Order: sequence, then C-alpha cells, then structure tokens
Amino acid sequence: MSTIAPAELVERIWARDATLWTGGDEAKWLGWLDEPMRMRSRLEDLLRFVEDVTAPGVIDTFVLLGMGGSSLAPHVLAKTFEAGSFQVLDTTHPAAIRHANESLDFESTLFIAASKSGTTLETRCHLDYFWAKAGKRGERFAAITDPGSELADLAQERNFLGVFDGEPTIGGRYSALSAFGIVPAALMGVDLERFFERVDEMVEACHGEEGNPGLQLGLELGRGWQDGRDKITINPNTGDFGLWVEQLLAESTGKRGKGLVPAPGESPDGLDRQAPEVRLTAPYELGQEFFRWEFATAVAGTILGINPFDQPDVQAAKDRTSEVLAAGGEPNVEPRGSLDQLLDRAQPGDYVAIQAFIDPARERELRPLIERARETGCVVTHGLGPRYLHSTGQLHKGGPNKGLFVQVVDDPGDEVSIPGRKFGFRRLIRAQAAGDFASLEERGRRIVRVRLEDL
Repeated sequence: MSTIAPAELVERIWARDATLWTGGDEAKWLGWLDEPMRMRSRLEDLLRFVEDVTAPGVIDTFVLLGMGGSSLAPHVLAKTFEAGSFQVLDTTHPAAIRHANESLDFESTLFIAASKSGTTLETRCHLDYFWAKAGKRGERFAAITDPGSELADLAQERNFLGVFDGEPTIGGRYSALSAFGIVPAALMGVDLERFFERVDEMVEACHGEEGNPGLQLGLELGRGWQDGRDKITINPNTGDFGLWVEQLLAESTGKRGKGLVPAPGESPDGLDRQAPEVRLTAPYELGQEFFRWEFATAVAGTILGINPFDQPDVQAAKDRTSEVLAAGGEPNVEPRGSLDQLLDRAQPGDYVAIQAFIDPARERELRPLIERARETGCVVTHGLGPRYLHSTGQLHKGGPNKGLFVQVVDDPGDEVSIPGRKFGFRRLIRAQAAGDFASLEERGRRIVRVRLEDL
C-alpha cells in the first residue's frame, strides 16, 4: 500500500518506475503517457486517409469490428459526438449479426477490424463473416492492430484500404488516445486539433503535484478503497462514458482478491460507495477525461498494491469457451440455481453483477431484473456478453469474492454460419456463456443462470 509523497509518486510514474506497483513488467506498458504526442505526429496522414475515404460517392457508413479496449472508446466517441454513420459491433449474438447483414449497404460501408493482438476471436469471426458478405474486396476494409500481428499480415495480404499501427507498449484499456480511438474519431469527423489541444492541457497538468487532476482522482479512488468504499459510481454517464471507465477500473484493479468495482449510473448513497467527479460538460472534454482517468487508475494501483496493466484472469473464460467449442454439440445454457436464493444471500458490501448474453436490442428488458437486484441494497452492475468478458471479467474472477452473479441468456434464434469456422455465431455466444459460468464456478463465485424470457 502506497505511502509515497504525491510529488514523488508523480515523478516516478513519469520515470516509468515499476517498483511503484509490483516491480514486475509495468514499465513495458506505460506508452500511454506519451501516446498523445505520438498521435499528433500522425494526424496529417490520418486526415488524408479520411479525406479520401469520405469523398462524395465513396463511403458513408463505418462499422468497427472490435471488443473491449478496441471498441469501448470508439463507442463512447460515437455516442458523445452523435456520429450516426459510425457503428460499433461488439457482440456475437446472431440477431445482431443478422441485423447488420440486412441493414448495411455493402457498397458504401467500410469495415474496420480492430484488435491489438490481431487474434481476438470475436473480431476475427466478424471479419470472416463480413469479408465474405462484402465480396472479399479489400477496399471495403481497414485494420487497426499492433505491428506484425496476424491481422496486420492478413490485411496486407488482402490489400485492405488502410492498416493503422497500434502502440505495442499500451494495453487495450489504455488505448483510447492511440490509433484505436483516434482513427475512429477521425472517421466520425471529430476536429482532432481541437480534441488534442484539450488532451495536451491534461497531460501537462498531470506532470505536477499541485492541481494535478489525475493524481487527485487517483488518490481519491485509492484512499476510498482503503476506507472500504470500493464501489465507484459513475455519474453522469454522458455518452456511455461509464462503459469505458468500467473496463479501465475493473480490468486494471480487479486482481489479487482486490479491486475497484465500477458502477455506472448507480446511486452514490451507501457506505461502500464513492462518487468521483466526471468532467464531461462538453464533447471536446472527452479526450482529456480519458487521460485523467488513465493516470488516476495508475495512481490508485499504487495504493492497492497491484499491477494495473496486466489481466491474469481474463484468459480463463477464453480457455473454457475453447473447451466447450471443441467438445462439439450444443453448449448447455439451461437455467441453473435459484435467483431468489442468490439475492437473499446478499451481504453488506456485496454487489450484483448481471451478465446478459442476449440480443443487445433487448437490453431494456433487463430493467425489471436490475430493479429487483437493487432491493438487496447492493450496487448493481450489468453488462452484455461477450463484451463484459473483455471488461469487467477480470474483476469478477480476480477481484474480491463480493459478487452475486446472474447470467441471463435468451433464444438466439437460428444459427448464423461463419465462413471457415466449424461453429457459427449461435454456438459461439452460447459457448461463451457456458465457459464463463464454469470459470466463475471454479473460483467459488455465487452464480445462477436465468432465461430472459422467464424474467
């Protein structure tokens, strides 16, 4: 637990001193500190690409295929700047895939496959599907990925319209101000000079001790956690900003049995809760708010005594999903356990996590379940699967055993096949639900499964 003076703490973060945290490989993952400066040097080339792509009669719709750190910042940017021509596909639910297939004009749509590793299962399945649907034309595709990845090689082989390098020294959840956020922002028509002027102000402010917004927020988060206030309410949740903060906080701090539990939109009233300020009074504040929360999370990590840049438990659900898919047949997602009994076991300091492997268009149907869960007096979080696996999944498995987990499944309808794969999207999303349920059970988590139609 950090007892370092604030001035020294700031100095050592900028000096990439891994001993601030666990003394592990933290120094390798601090590229986000300098990324705004690097991205500024790339703006001219990026804007030239956007000008060519958006010329009249060429492209008028953009669909980002990505998960977690590759999709959440673009999602928040699109909502904040009201970019109706930019869509984010971060679900494997067959209904959403069918809707995209039926509603998109493939002659005027650019698909952007975004994956740091280049191997993200969901994104590669999306790409396999839409590559075939769009007639296997490279001029209808672009990629954002780290140099030398499988996706980078594939994009080159298929003559994608553009390939944008990520920064290898940045983890996905810290990548909002890298190509993973800024390429989408440019395609949305965001004024990047104006955007980065505000970011630069925050970067500069986070260098000092006095009036350092990132330091102040990080100390608030960490000291609140020391006092037992580990639930972080995010209000207002403008432009779904809380979705991005969820991943940043949960995946960064939820390990070694510790963790901050982000709870966008929840009431701040409760002994286990804190309500840090969200500074989003105008759209162009978003970039600097990204950086402020990134810096704050690194600061809070020093107090929790964890490595904020790894995700040691995320692989567990992926491995379980692979096992279910390899077994063949229909994954078992039948109801399990009693919802009433689970909620009756709620204790002070617990939280309820609703994990919904459902058609995103039906998300509002979770509202009665959310209200019912709030009757426990606990903070209630809810996420769509498989998106949350790349976000709060680390906290659920590596954080404190305070969660009451309610997995919700629906009838995904007929199978939607994926070219070149032995499984389709229906089987994939059900395998992801079954795999995560098993992974949580292995860790002794309290979990039930219910059908959306039965709520």
